[in-house]
Amino acid sequence: MVKYGFDHIHLRTPDVEATAAWYERVFDAQIIRSMQNGKPRVDMKVGGTDIFLIATDAKSAPAPVAPYAGIDHFGFIVEDLDAAYADLKAKGVVFTMEPTQLRPEIRISFIRGPEDVSIEILERKNAA
Repeated sequence: MVKYGFDHIHLRTPDVEATAAWYERVFDAQIIRSMQNGKPRVDMKVGGTDIFLIATDAKSAPAPVAPYAGIDHFGFIVEDLDAAYADLKAKGVVFTMEPTQLRPEIRISFIRGPEDVSIEILERKNAA
């Protein structure tokens, strides 16, 4: 049986530098600048996840209005959602869902990222 693992996300944005700066400020993302095919490239690493920033252009369609089919959001896990909530609030991040107990072992919240990207912040506890 083939084994699959998660590798990366491509995130389209009209302002690669501003988006990278937001993720660096909010999530302490590691910003990785390089050249690809003679053009500057900006990638990020957040909690071990690779996020590749792709600049939009005149051919890019606008972002869909939720709800829509396709990827809805991506999530970052934390050990302490209350601490993450306080940290993100102090950084001026907009929450679209306050911390919520989803199941006994899972608490979640949602924030709004650049270009209205929905980002889940979640805490998982081992079930007793």
